[in-house]
Amino acid sequence: MIRRFMAGFMAGRYGGDQLNLLLTALYMVLYVVFLFTRMLVFEVLVLILVVVSLYRALSRDVARRRAENARFLQFVRPVARRWNTFRARTQDREHRYFKCPNCGQHMRVPRGKGRITVHCRSCGAVFEEKS
Repeated sequence: MIRRFMAGFMAGRYGGDQLNLLLTALYMVLYVVFLFTRMLVFEVLVLILVVVSLYRALSRDVARRRAENARFLQFVRPVARRWNTFRARTQDREHRYFKCPNCGQHMRVPRGKGRITVHCRSCGAVFEEKS
């Protein structure tokens, strides 16, 4: 019964997306900070974040909310991609990563092979690298 009511209520509304998820996470962090500091600034910021997040989730202007989320993702995706690449490379113990000195192409070689001759697939440069 409640599920049917909520489905009817949310019909035609935007709902949640990545930007709303970030706003909610930021709200939770600032609320914890507010609980420890009891500063009015954090209380106001928490209230603003809750109102904006609810407004976005309950909005019927789906096109505008999608455009906002697309702009947000356009900013966040390169940062997230770099972070994921960095994390994967630091956890990879079987390979060593480096750049081609000629064109800057990223490459990887197996660890523990000593000095090896590497051929860049992009520019064709040949150079030695320690693995």
